[in-house]
Amino acid sequence: MQHPFRVEGLIAVHASPASARSVVLVTGGAKGVGRGISECFLAQGAEVIVCGREAPESLPSVEGRSAQFIAADVRKHDQVDALFEQIQSRYGRLDVLINNAGGAPFAMADKTSPRFNEAIIALNLTAPFHLAQKANAMMQAAGGGVIVFVASVSALRPSPGTAAYGAAKAGILNLTQTLAVEWAPKVRVVAVSPGLVRTEQSALHYGDDAGIAAVEKTVPLGRMAQPRDIGEACVWLSSEAAGYVSGSNLVVHGGGERPAFLEAATANKT
Repeated sequence: MQHPFRVEGLIAVHASPASARSVVLVTGGAKGVGRGISECFLAQGAEVIVCGREAPESLPSVEGRSAQFIAADVRKHDQVDALFEQIQSRYGRLDVLINNAGGAPFAMADKTSPRFNEAIIALNLTAPFHLAQKANAMMQAAGGGVIVFVASVSALRPSPGTAAYGAAKAGILNLTQTLAVEWAPKVRVVAVSPGLVRTEQSALHYGDDAGIAAVEKTVPLGRMAQPRDIGEACVWLSSEAAGYVSGSNLVVHGGGERPAFLEAATANKT
């Protein structure tokens, strides 16, 4: 795996020897964007823990070093509590939490049920909040740490077909700002908002290869993000290089989306 840069010794390690590896938890860190994030932290030398409801077919691995898996459904409070108890027992601390687990199937708002909406909000807002609370307690006791919420550009623009998801991610951005105030100065809280990302599930959102290629043409940089693009952003946000960054949202979207009116207009064509 190619990495455009390496942050030597800059991942935040608090209240522990300088030679110790940073301990990083990536929720949903074995597939998609989460896997890319996990691999980027592994490349930096971190001890990476990934969690999910079921053990993955393969764990993120870089240069012979693999992430460790702990089973936990992030929506289940008792399982999250057990997850953090295991981290405390095995590692004695947690330096970085990447709140990545989330998602939603396509469903128009006039067709969704209250139960569906509640489930989407639970996964994308209340579960990350609970995880952040548990991580903060460990980090405050140990002297500090970094919490990174993986939000979405859906929080910043209309989110047709994923209304509850977009609303939950908008809540994540407000939560980021609030927790950054409440938990300072020991714990930094930040967000990263990916745009379109190409993963193993891209076909579900954009169609076949032709559909994916057509969508990529709408991105100013000419391609969707790769999971490692989001991972490198998380590494930087978690590092001492970003030591004065808190309460902020880093948008990683390749320049955004070309405004539709530019194509529809009959004037100023080039």
